[in-house]
Amino acid sequence: MTGRTLLDYQAVVGEPAMSQLRQLAHELAGATVVHVNSTREGGGVAEILNWLVPLMNELGLIASWEVIEGNEAFFNTTKAFHNGLQGNALALPQSMIDAYEETVATNAERMRPLLEEADFVFIHDPQPAFLLELCPYRKGRWIWRCHIDVSHPNRKVWNYLKSKVSAYDSSIFSMPDFAQPLNHPQVIVAPSIDPLSEKNRELSAAEIDSTLARFGISRDLPILTQISRFDRFKDPVGVIEAFAMLNSSVDAQLVLAGGGATDDPEGAVVFEEVQDAAKGDDRITLLNLPPDSHRDINALQRASTIVIQKSLQEGFGLTVTEAMWKGKPVIGGNVGGIRLQVYNHHTGYLVNTPEGAALRIRELLRQPEKIHQMGATAKKFVTDNFLLTRHLREYLTLMLGHRRGMKDHLIAV
Repeated sequence: MTGRTLLDYQAVVGEPAMSQLRQLAHELAGATVVHVNSTREGGGVAEILNWLVPLMNELGLIASWEVIEGNEAFFNTTKAFHNGLQGNALALPQSMIDAYEETVATNAERMRPLLEEADFVFIHDPQPAFLLELCPYRKGRWIWRCHIDVSHPNRKVWNYLKSKVSAYDSSIFSMPDFAQPLNHPQVIVAPSIDPLSEKNRELSAAEIDSTLARFGISRDLPILTQISRFDRFKDPVGVIEAFAMLNSSVDAQLVLAGGGATDDPEGAVVFEEVQDAAKGDDRITLLNLPPDSHRDINALQRASTIVIQKSLQEGFGLTVTEAMWKGKPVIGGNVGGIRLQVYNHHTGYLVNTPEGAALRIRELLRQPEKIHQMGATAKKFVTDNFLLTRHLREYLTLMLGHRRGMKDHLIAV
């Protein structure tokens, strides 16, 4: 949990934004709020909860954060759910369902008293979704927060998950395109970043240089960077293919940096695939970082000339937000929440193929003034739309909506 307070953010977002948060929270003072997800480290959900929970408490709510505990079979199953919700084929045998439901049931025994007494429960993604059925005496409102692009899900996986989330009081999606038909209100809330976190705060030039030196990265050539988990949907191999297409026409180096989350069992396998794809090119640096490498990631993004996020599927893409906050143009996959952030010729470029990524990299590296212009536009766009105070305001608004009665089935707060 962070030690920062709302006052710390006032210099970034202004006093009126702070006043608005306090006004919204006044009516919710004393309300108990529980967030449940599947990991405390690794991935955007954990990063969001790390600041969201303490700021809710500072505003007078009583907020807490619980984490689902599971074995290898459980996380293999929920990773398959995640991939299936993003469109992968999946048979969904009964053994997977049993592994999922038995683990959630074990967790429910531990969490039930807290969850059933809470005024608001936010369940994040598929891993804890079954908890609702296991808390029959709940008194508060339950909200399912889906951070995944489920616009074209595997129907078997979605039909199963739908049976678990239909009874929730509402759902939150990151974009209208992600929403699926459900018999309750669906709310659109984009994710956000903490501008004062270790990953996003200002760093000295000396620290950035020191970080590059520690990883053996030179400033002699422009630095192209993709920061993401080693996940096939992030397409790190496609980024290497795009880099290879630059050939000798552009002098640059590529950094692929990231790691895994405790609820993602595929990361090590994908990292090996990336290592194989990068063999023989000493201009490529691969960094398999631990989950707490926030300052290192910050320094790498700040040192980059261009940031890449060539995802094949993406719920939102907080690494895009982070890079834009640091004034970097982003070349991103034309998918999911990246489309909410990357606007062609303004904050970066959307691409569909390695060939398209190579074309845009080449174009930007030949126009340094365009890199600077796009980066300035990108930073302002994040300031206006994707900082944590906006995110917190929309959560408070949703809770007030539940207190007063919500009717529409697809709304934006």
